[in-house]
Amino acid sequence: MNLKKPPRVTNSRNTRLRAAARWLLAIFYGFAGVAHLASPAPFLKIMPNWVPWPGPVVFLTGVAELLGAIALLQPMSMRLRQMGAIGLAAYALCVWPANVNHMVMDFTRPDGAWIERSLWAYHVPRMLLQPVLIWLALWSGGVIDWPRRQRLSN
Repeated sequence: MNLKKPPRVTNSRNTRLRAAARWLLAIFYGFAGVAHLASPAPFLKIMPNWVPWPGPVVFLTGVAELLGAIALLQPMSMRLRQMGAIGLAAYALCVWPANVNHMVMDFTRPDGAWIERSLWAYHVPRMLLQPVLIWLALWSGGVIDWPRRQRLSN
């Protein structure tokens, strides 16, 4: 895979926004990675039944989050930053089934909990934000420029 620096809009506002997004994502994924390693039980509960070896998978997802967060913050290596961004985007896509499983588990509880507003306020934004996390990782890591792509003249 050839990871090159995409053509960018070279204004400082765009650069600052990307840097802020990288830091926010790195902090988010850093905390999530530590949580996966320090307290795996909640993550094991939402793991779909078809996932083999749930314990090692939760451990490896924590490691992946930490490595991706570290890679996003690399100041001198754009290639490493891009690889971390791609890894975190792929990670967010791969854990989506666990998030869907968690939502289904909560909404199908026998006590009728699906009526609770708190479940809707938690699960619906979580489902809607998953594609945003994927995009944000790719954009902040410099893999893509959309939607602020500079049009190249012919």
